[in-house]
Amino acid sequence: MAVAAIKEYTAVPRDLVANFHGKQLVYASWDRHLLFAAPFLLCVPPEMPFGELVSGPLSMLVQADPDAAAIDWHSVAWLKANQPWVPDFAASLEANGITHKTQLRFRTPGLNSLSAA
Repeated sequence: MAVAAIKEYTAVPRDLVANFHGKQLVYASWDRHLLFAAPFLLCVPPEMPFGELVSGPLSMLVQADPDAAAIDWHSVAWLKANQPWVPDFAASLEANGITHKTQLRFRTPGLNSLSAA
């Protein structure tokens, strides 16, 4: 939608990585699990190891789902920016190519107690 303004309109995005004091935003969602209506939004440092992201904030956020305790994180099917991807759990987010506002999705075949299909 076009903006109609009586003077010059300059928009300044407020979600630039420079505004997060050394951290970055990462989106994560669990495909086919409708208990979570939208992706999780995590604010994490790029130096954080991927394994720490999974064992820390991501595991804590999904624990409300009845299938959460049964997840084998190393056999999860991952998508990064909607492309199949295999993470290195020991490497940092940055080394895994996870940048500001990257979207991660994961699938857990066989764990479908609250599945969309």
